[in-house]
Amino acid sequence: YYTSIPGSCNFETQDQEWTTVCGLTQDTTDDFDWNINNSAITGPIGPRTDHTPGKGQSFLYVNSSAQKEGNRARIITTKFFPASLGVCRVRFWFWMFPSRQTGVLKVYTVEEHGMDILMWSSSRNEENKW
Repeated sequence: YYTSIPGSCNFETQDQEWTTVCGLTQDTTDDFDWNINNSAITGPIGPRTDHTPGKGQSFLYVNSSAQKEGNRARIITTKFFPASLGVCRVRFWFWMFPSRQTGVLKVYTVEEHGMDILMWSSSRNEENKW
């Protein structure tokens, strides 16, 4: 569900479509999609809870085990945020299960002419924690 902070979402959307509720969209040009899941679906390779234990169970998830190297799963915000210095911040929690198929998680901003700018990336997969 959506909180009062612009762009914030905890993915506890019940029967509603998480992309609509959270202001996100699947990139139609990527190779596979992000899905909303919980620990009952992901089993032993996923986290037991989301990053806020007791408050929810849902999180976005990709299964890279069936993917080829170079395949991408990409979600995009549907709202535009104005350019700023230190005013707009991206904050999120992630879990990467250690595996040969674990890729790189990247966060981009898109500047006004549509060019992607890499803001952050991680291939950290040595820890099983948020």
